[in-house]
Amino acid sequence: MCGRFTQTQSGKAVAAAFDLPEVPALEPRYNIAPSQPVLAVTAADAPNGASQRELRAFQWGLVPSWAKDPKIGNRMINARSETVAEKPSFRAAFKRRRCLIVADGFYEWQKTSGSTKQPFHIHLDDHRVFGFAGLWEHWESGDGSLLETCTILTTAPNELMASIHNRMPVILPADDYEAWLDPTLQDRGFLESLLEPYDADAMQAYPVSTQVNNPRHDQAECLTPLPTDA
Repeated sequence: MCGRFTQTQSGKAVAAAFDLPEVPALEPRYNIAPSQPVLAVTAADAPNGASQRELRAFQWGLVPSWAKDPKIGNRMINARSETVAEKPSFRAAFKRRRCLIVADGFYEWQKTSGSTKQPFHIHLDDHRVFGFAGLWEHWESGDGSLLETCTILTTAPNELMASIHNRMPVILPADDYEAWLDPTLQDRGFLESLLEPYDADAMQAYPVSTQVNNPRHDQAECLTPLPTDA
């Protein structure tokens, strides 16, 4: 699964990576947790009728439009890529509401001995910003208020992740961004073919302090590598 991630890159770096029409003002985030707001790139219609990209904020934890209680989102932070096209909670969004959730790394916990788990930070080897394959939804309450939410797709682990956890988030190569965001592209087989484990040779992982276990800890120290003899 993917239950925590980071986004510490500048607005300029994010705009360049996702070909955004404007440079956003961003603050670094070192320990993003479920139910918090996250940034995602979606397709948007430009004034001239052309398609462009838009940076939007969603609450992490997808709430289907038909849900009676938005608390269901607490269980919908991830969607398995193997079943996402079939599950009632995700299939409509998979067809036409896909997004790229902006990140530059994520945390995963490796079981060690007993109930002890060691957190790791995983990132691309050049530390650049990237997009998780995501889905988004809008939900309207009885009083008319609107809630927009998202989920991160997961897949089988690559060679790097296999020693840490049995799942990993889907990181899309930049060449796949356009197809993933295109709401008119609804070829299930093609879309599912994009949801592959990222190249392990292009990723790195290192252990970090258990302070990341608490979502209230959101500071640069969360990314400090543990000493090699720890």
